[in-house]
Amino acid sequence: MNGEPSPLELASIAWRARENARVLGKTKVGAAVLADNGIVYAGCNVEHKFRSHDVHAEVNALTSMITNGGTRAVAIAIVSKREHFTPCGSCMDWIFELGGPQCIVYITNSEGLITSEHPASALMPFYPY
Repeated sequence: MNGEPSPLELASIAWRARENARVLGKTKVGAAVLADNGIVYAGCNVEHKFRSHDVHAEVNALTSMITNGGTRAVAIAIVSKREHFTPCGSCMDWIFELGGPQCIVYITNSEGLITSEHPASALMPFYPY
């Protein structure tokens, strides 16, 4: 992978970011984005008392990529201690916007394991891109 992090390394970065999550509910989420420049950008969910202002971990990581000069997401690892989950529709919009249909989405609910791996296009096969 030319020095790029493995999926498990990307997930490990996301687990570390998850520790910083600010939650009012129960679910902490972490994300780590591998940009096309080879740099990894991390994010966690930040919840707001007026829940319409919550920032999801995926969006936090993707916008951190843009803030720091990255331009395109190659892969994103999303971690949470939930039994089954995928990025929500809003986060998928951001993944398509900044990564495209070929962006690989790794999902896991357990450290040291990748639960599933999909191109974004498989998670939303009829996305109007």
